[in-house]
Amino acid sequence: MKILVCIKQVPDMESRFKVNSSGDWFSDADLAFRINEYDEYAVEQAVQLREQLGDSSELTVLSIGPDRVQEAIKKALAMGCDRGVHIQDPDVHKKDPWQVASIIAAYAKGKNFDLIFTGFQSQDRGSAQVGVTVAELLGHACATTLVGFEYADGAVKAKRELEGGVKGVVRLKVPALVTCQLGLNIPRYPTLPNIMKAKKKEIEAIGVADVLTEQPLSVTASFYPPAKKGGGIVLEGDVADLSDRLISILKDKTSVLR
Repeated sequence: MKILVCIKQVPDMESRFKVNSSGDWFSDADLAFRINEYDEYAVEQAVQLREQLGDSSELTVLSIGPDRVQEAIKKALAMGCDRGVHIQDPDVHKKDPWQVASIIAAYAKGKNFDLIFTGFQSQDRGSAQVGVTVAELLGHACATTLVGFEYADGAVKAKRELEGGVKGVVRLKVPALVTCQLGLNIPRYPTLPNIMKAKKKEIEAIGVADVLTEQPLSVTASFYPPAKKGGGIVLEGDVADLSDRLISILKDKTSVLR
């Protein structure tokens, strides 16, 4: 079985974000980067499947971006992936979900991947469109927001998170693509021996121009932090006095009681 897992390198969400000079994305100066959290669950599930199937399977990890994404690829290799693919694109942040999905589909087409794993969404854009679009472009069955996964006899049993705490179970025949939700598993920490082994694993470099043929369907016009709003008012004292003060404030400063 051939397995592909797609990952994205994103800024650590604890970073202090600043708008870049062109005003269409954030500046990556002084930011720390990591594997997208949803994608870590995808990697872990793909590695568990690789371990279940043994030497009859091969697991490839793919990422798109500038040179720094090789660190994310190396971590996935240390977690248990067999080989890496780096689609070199310093301007990946300017690509819309349609283009990103098209790049992945162009790489995967003809390589006969039986299962493709992606995260449910990325932490920086949060569009949740790439995985399902890749499945559509490749003509694969697709299940999203997985919180449970089983594979046997050429079929996937996927437990999905739905609205309102409801779960759904679907079965898919391979080839298929699944997107992984938080809580699907517990992503492993790479051990030192596996980190050393990962340094010897192949990372294939492919220029984005070799796999991108699609024009964007949407363009980011501007990027800015939310406008700051005024602070709230904290009232302290006896309840009887507070109720009168609150009514007075609502009359004077709002239109609620007018």
